[in-house]
Amino acid sequence: MNYILGAFKPACNISITLNDGKTRKQVPLKKENGQTAMVPLFQSQETIAGKISVEPLQGKKVDHNGIKIELLGQIEIYFDRGNFYDFTSLVRELDVPGEIYERKTFPFEFSTVEMPYETYNGVNVRLRYVLKVTISRGYAGSITQYQDFVIRNYTPPPSINNSIKMEVGIEDCLHIEFEYNKSKYHLKDVIIGKIYFLLVRIKLKNMDLEIRRRESTGSGANTHVETETLAKFELMDGAPVRGESIPIRLFLSPYDLTPTHHNINNKFSVKYYLNLVLVDEEDRRYFKQQEITIYRTAETSS
Repeated sequence: MNYILGAFKPACNISITLNDGKTRKQVPLKKENGQTAMVPLFQSQETIAGKISVEPLQGKKVDHNGIKIELLGQIEIYFDRGNFYDFTSLVRELDVPGEIYERKTFPFEFSTVEMPYETYNGVNVRLRYVLKVTISRGYAGSITQYQDFVIRNYTPPPSINNSIKMEVGIEDCLHIEFEYNKSKYHLKDVIIGKIYFLLVRIKLKNMDLEIRRRESTGSGANTHVETETLAKFELMDGAPVRGESIPIRLFLSPYDLTPTHHNINNKFSVKYYLNLVLVDEEDRRYFKQQEITIYRTAETSS
């Protein structure tokens, strides 16, 4: 039995080492098995270079039909699990067919790679980048090794960032105006605003402000939408009176936000909303929702 189990062990060990691996920033990435690993961080247009080491197990040789490394950008939709949509696919051939008797090292380089989309792990979809080494073999089956890495892309603050002003009301019963200082926020920004009560003829009990993330995957009749409430902030506890105003000051940094993603490779979108919730004494709930844009800047990225 030990012999049979051993037959399925790889004939060699493969390691992937980046040239700047000791100095490059590492960030956490949740893997398929639910565990978190520290992986290198890059941004678009960077060069990814290093070396691949192939070391046969003691007393063995590796016959192969060629060795290659690929840089892949992939989208996987979980209800179509196992099917990866490659939006980036670069290949470097490392070795021609032959035999390896002892440790052998191959340098590789992918220069100024266009990686337009950020790494994303969501409810129904993930976008990942990976280095994949393949030792092609015939009957024995190919040997592969993977190295995940994370892409974060930074944008400058928007030149135009209009405030949001809206009204919400029930005819002859309730009239509220609320405003937020802007409509676009970076990941560590602060939402500042104010709520004005112009008419109050129903008995309100409390009011909350929620941050919601809406993830859409697929298209047409096959669209799947998941909405998560990431934050809930109590603005008011008790009945307001006409003419009263309530300030809003909500810090974004404690929450697990990502940038807004618009129709990434025609596969998915991620949008954020501020949801104002009012509850009256009979537990009836009133909502007003406003979309906001979240972006990442180099200065505020962790």
